[in-house]
Amino acid sequence: MDIHTLALSCLRLSTLAILVVLAGCASTPENPPLSQTSAATRHPAANYALSLQGAPYRYGKESPEEGFDCSGFVRHVYRRQGILLPRTTRQMAAALPPISKQAVQSGDLVFFNTDGKPFSHVGIYIADSQFIHAPSQQTGKVMVSNLKNHYWQKRFMGVRRPSLHRAAN
Repeated sequence: MDIHTLALSCLRLSTLAILVVLAGCASTPENPPLSQTSAATRHPAANYALSLQGAPYRYGKESPEEGFDCSGFVRHVYRRQGILLPRTTRQMAAALPPISKQAVQSGDLVFFNTDGKPFSHVGIYIADSQFIHAPSQQTGKVMVSNLKNHYWQKRFMGVRRPSLHRAAN
């Protein structure tokens, strides 16, 4: 094989590798940017929750100073709205009225089965299929995720609306 043939083969392989990488980048990102027009129409709880993005994950905690686990995060956000929710995800799911996935609105709670048990994780729906939550020790912080992500779709359990509920159980 002469040098020109070898160079052409390398160029073809490089081009193919770049196309594969670009195809991966063209897929739906985990956290596409939130629509700016939805900011004014978002539930106040969702707007406040977004201000806590990046706060540390800490199991059993529910404050910006100490950090949050998933239910502690939701409980803290709603306490600021004058709504006292139960402490655990399962208690929240049991106490709040279910809403169909098609009727989900900003501020609703979205529940997941992340550890083999129903209603083991919770987040706050923002808009445009996105929700904010304190996912785990592994991710380490409060973050926005997309309900269209395969991981979350597979584990989705239901929606509840805390604005209809004013007392803790």
